[in-house]
Amino acid sequence: MFFFYAAIIKRFFCRDVLVVAPQILGQHLVRRYPSGLIEKYIVTEVEAYKGGEDLACHASKGRTARTEIMFSEGGYAYVYLVYGMHWMLNVVTGSENQPQAVLIRGVKGCNGPGRLTRMLEVDRSFYGEDYTESTRIWFEPTEFTPSINKGPRIGVDYAGNYWASIPWRFWIDLD
Repeated sequence: MFFFYAAIIKRFFCRDVLVVAPQILGQHLVRRYPSGLIEKYIVTEVEAYKGGEDLACHASKGRTARTEIMFSEGGYAYVYLVYGMHWMLNVVTGSENQPQAVLIRGVKGCNGPGRLTRMLEVDRSFYGEDYTESTRIWFEPTEFTPSINKGPRIGVDYAGNYWASIPWRFWIDLD
């Protein structure tokens, strides 16, 4: 049963980032903490980053030690540090050698990618984690079909006006 479920989830992530990103909204991000406690969080905000042509995507600078996992097939965690203090949690999507990732920006009750990783106790050790096999972080589908909003990504002005204004940030409003 687990293998069958893992294969379905792997196929989900091995699609284009612009298909996967909005479909992650409303799904559960599940975290098993070191204490054994398991918490489920509804994903409420994400951003899509699409390979070498997207100047806001880390992969646009080429293959590096930092971005290596982005060149894998979908389903892995891409975790990196910004401003020397905030870990960012991403999901690699797409096919091998086509670097794409979805930044998880928020879950119900916790907005902001830095706050999110602090709450989830995510750090560098999660880099390369396989979401389909992990026992400490994974996604679970729900039957929830949210109404999706979209707009420009946040904090990517360095990429130029076109890439900063493209509407690849997706979110849902939960009451």
